[in-house]
This record gives sequence, C-alpha cells and structure tokens, in this order.
Amino acid sequence: MPAFETLLSPVILFFVLGAAAAAARSDLAVPEPLAKSLSLYLMAAIGLKGGVQVSQAGFTPQLFQVSITGIALSFALPILAFALLRGFARLDRLNAGAVAAHYGSVSIVTFVTASDALTRSGIPPAGYMVAVMAMMETPAVITGILLARGSGTVTAGQRGKLLREVLLNGSVVLLLGAFLIGLLLGKDRFVPIAPVFVTGFTGLLCLFLLDMGLIAMRRLRESRALSGRLVMLGLALPLINGATGLGAAALLGLDPGTGAALAMLTASASYIAVPAAVRLALPDADPGIYLSMSLAVTFPFNILLGIPLVIQLGPLVLA
Repeated sequence: MPAFETLLSPVILFFVLGAAAAAARSDLAVPEPLAKSLSLYLMAAIGLKGGVQVSQAGFTPQLFQVSITGIALSFALPILAFALLRGFARLDRLNAGAVAAHYGSVSIVTFVTASDALTRSGIPPAGYMVAVMAMMETPAVITGILLARGSGTVTAGQRGKLLREVLLNGSVVLLLGAFLIGLLLGKDRFVPIAPVFVTGFTGLLCLFLLDMGLIAMRRLRESRALSGRLVMLGLALPLINGATGLGAAALLGLDPGTGAALAMLTASASYIAVPAAVRLALPDADPGIYLSMSLAVTFPFNILLGIPLVIQLGPLVLA
C-alpha cells in the first residue's frame, strides 16, 4: 500500500480530525467512560486475535527468538535515549531517566494501528507479536529508573509497589489474558464472537483514534515544558529506534509484516503503562516533559509518518 493511501485510511483520518478539532479549540470530546471502554475493547480484540493465530501456527523457535530480542531491545533502547537527552537536550538526570523509560517501552495503540495498516497492506504480522509487545513494556521501566537514580537505591517497599504497578498493570493483564483465551479457544471456537472482535474492530479503532487526536493536540497546545531540542528528539528517537528494530528483524530473518511490527514497537513510546510506573518510582520527574514528548510528539509522528514509512521500508529491507 503506497504511503499516500496509508495516510488516507479511515483510522488515520479520524486521528487527523481529532487533532484538527483540538487545534481549532472545538468542544468536540469523547466521553471518558466511552474512551475507557474503547481502550478495553481494542486490547481484548488484539489479544484474542493474536492468541487464535498462535493456536493455529503453534509455538515456534522464531517466537522465542523474537521474544528474547524484544526484551533485550526494551532494556537497551533507554540507554541511547538517556545519552541523547542528557547530551543534546541538556536534561537533568532525573527527567532524562524518566523520559528514556518511555522510549524503551511500547505504545499499544501504535501497535494496534500499525497491525491494522499492515494487514490491509497484505503483510500481516505474526499473531505472537501481541505477546512480544506485552513483554516489551516492563524492561524499559527498570532501565529508566536505574538511569534516573544513578547510584541511588530503591527501597524494598518501593520495589514491591513498582513490581505490582508494572506486572499487574491493566493493559498487560488484559492483553496477556485475552491472548491466552484466544490460544485456548482456537479458530473454530472463536467464530461465534468474531463479528464483535473482528468485523467491528476498524470502526471502533477510528473512534479511539479520534479521541487520541484530541488528547495529543490539546496536550501539545497546553505544554510549557517542551524545548525545541526535546521536540527534535521526540521526532528523532522513533526513527533511530525504529531503524534498530528493523535491523534486528533483518538479522532474525522475519517476514516483512512481522519485522515491520517489531520496528513499530521499538519506534513507539509508552504513554499509558510507563507514566503510571514512573509516577510511583520517580515522583519528582516532570510529567509535562515525559508525557508530552511521548503522547503529543512521538505518537502523532508515528501515526502519521512512522507507520507509512515502515510499510514502505519493511518489504524492501526484509524481502
């Protein structure tokens, strides 16, 4: 699918509509209960479909290799982000570590949007990437906190709360739980509920992206903590990290769809799970920096440009 066609997909256009409405200061809004319901639906749907696909393909050595690679990348990518944030953006250690944690973890919505675009382009990612995505959320938090604290230590009480916050985060629980349900159901037993989780998926994703467009633009408009250098890194890091993920996919010999999905995972930045963990572990870090960078800069960049770019490059690099 050409990049222009990707930009004209209904999912992307609804995101643009939301951003444009917020930029024009419209009172358009998605009610909070509906937004939360849409989020739950999307995570359940992607988990179920991934589990069903794995139930058909079975557990393979490639699944294990990609999982280990994803975890390793999640641990490592914050180190590069931290160095750039400290050196180029001149950010203090605490906030640099907090931001770096976001850029080693993943954005579920970016992955869902990319998976939908890749599938419509004829290069669907492997179903097991849902499990890989869930495993990539946590390691970056550990690296980011260690970088932020330097030689400092985490108390036993803080460590227990942090582990609970990360491992029992609602998105992780629902994704892995739905994945296991899909794995147990298999294709035949999934058929009765397929109309809800397959047929209606793209339409509900459009409404969710409308809400995300509204939130992203309003966050960007209201933020006073972002410097020009931070904005530049918010645009550069997804390119650097995405290229790293694409290179890893080439080394693993992944097919274009699965490799592109891995690239989008590494290119994305968390704005749901990691902010919750950082708020607990690094309460003095400025959310006006780490949340605005991940949600208001990197997320729109990936939705509008990152996904079309990886759809074009994936088949070329991974052919």
